[in-house]
Amino acid sequence: MITDPEDERLADYRALTDVALRTRFEPPNGLFIAEGELVIRRALRAGYTPRSFLVDAKRAADLSDLSDLSVLYAADQGVLERTTGFHVHRGVLASFYRKPERTAAEVLATAKRVAILEDLNNHTNVGAVFRSAAALGMDAVLLSPTCADPLYRRSVRVSMGEVFAIPYAHLHPWPAALAEVRQAGFTVLALTPAADAVPIQHLSAAQRAKPALLLGAEGPGLTAGALGASDGRVVIPMHRGVDSLNVANAATIAFWELGRTDDAQGAE
Repeated sequence: MITDPEDERLADYRALTDVALRTRFEPPNGLFIAEGELVIRRALRAGYTPRSFLVDAKRAADLSDLSDLSVLYAADQGVLERTTGFHVHRGVLASFYRKPERTAAEVLATAKRVAILEDLNNHTNVGAVFRSAAALGMDAVLLSPTCADPLYRRSVRVSMGEVFAIPYAHLHPWPAALAEVRQAGFTVLALTPAADAVPIQHLSAAQRAKPALLLGAEGPGLTAGALGASDGRVVIPMHRGVDSLNVANAATIAFWELGRTDDAQGAE
């Protein structure tokens, strides 16, 4: 039982709401934080190695069935809140070691449908895109160098741990590396409200065969460089003068449409 929030054993869990601090601390040290019992169990199933667990003393029994609890710290809610900077209402946190990141070539080699994210720096949106990608049959996610970290706590939480289920990699240099996607046999489709974009439901069978859907950040959308490197432009038709959706919502609709040709196999 830990009673001092300044205890050095809790260093992995300090100031979890400070994005800048956590960004400087977690990736360079090869760590990430998972929050909530469900997410932690999904990380373990995906083969991530735990470094330690931090739980509300009242919730310690919830993890008693796990095989690797060699480093488990318990504290009351007051200590948890002063350490992390927020009320840990799920009562369970864990620090995990990151795996070596895959290369884009490794990810593309086994994929049929991929999402490519450009400059998505909102962790909530990144997590939501990963959750939709897992649910709707996308095989991988590729990220531009400036995207938010998929293993940041908020991304992991919003994805409900589905960031562990979807292979991902970064594309370098950007946007020139989109050529690597094309060389792997994919058709790069930019999702954009541009006037010359084709309604996504009108894609040809050839375009649907191995689509790589390119999504931009809310507000600015895709950059000119990314649009210029795409093979085609697609749009989700809208009504009542609405010109765009939240990027995570748009991704969900587009992912469903790209997977529609698999409906006959939908009972998997």
